[in-house]
Amino acid sequence: MKSDPVFELHPQLAGDCIALGRFPLSRLLLMNESRYPWLILVPERADISEIFELDTADQRQLMRESCLLAEHLKRNFAADKMNVAAIGNLVPQLHVHHVVRYHTDAAWPAPVWGRFPPESYSTKALQERLARLEVEDLPDFVATAIV
Repeated sequence: MKSDPVFELHPQLAGDCIALGRFPLSRLLLMNESRYPWLILVPERADISEIFELDTADQRQLMRESCLLAEHLKRNFAADKMNVAAIGNLVPQLHVHHVVRYHTDAAWPAPVWGRFPPESYSTKALQERLARLEVEDLPDFVATAIV
């Protein structure tokens, strides 16, 4: 009897991000790039690289989580534009980027990925970003303790 594959976070995402917690379907990660409020949803399903590979219920749940997150970020950070994308060219595991954009940011109007070397968060900047994110206020979200 074959067992279901076990979900494991891709090592690139684990190395580039800070775990914030979980929604019913997805892990929520903060990209360790201090220039942008940049969060990533990763559905906890093994061997999935495309949204259409999720079953219908998971597709709906991912859309719900993504919309809740994008709306929350736009409101909390007064974004000019939200960039939401599931690219996956370098990291094949399905993950959805949510990046707060401003007309005045350094990469505007180009995409943020690969534009500049990342500027990691200092301890103080991370604490400030986490406080402003207020992700614990999102429906059905369970926060992870960040040390």
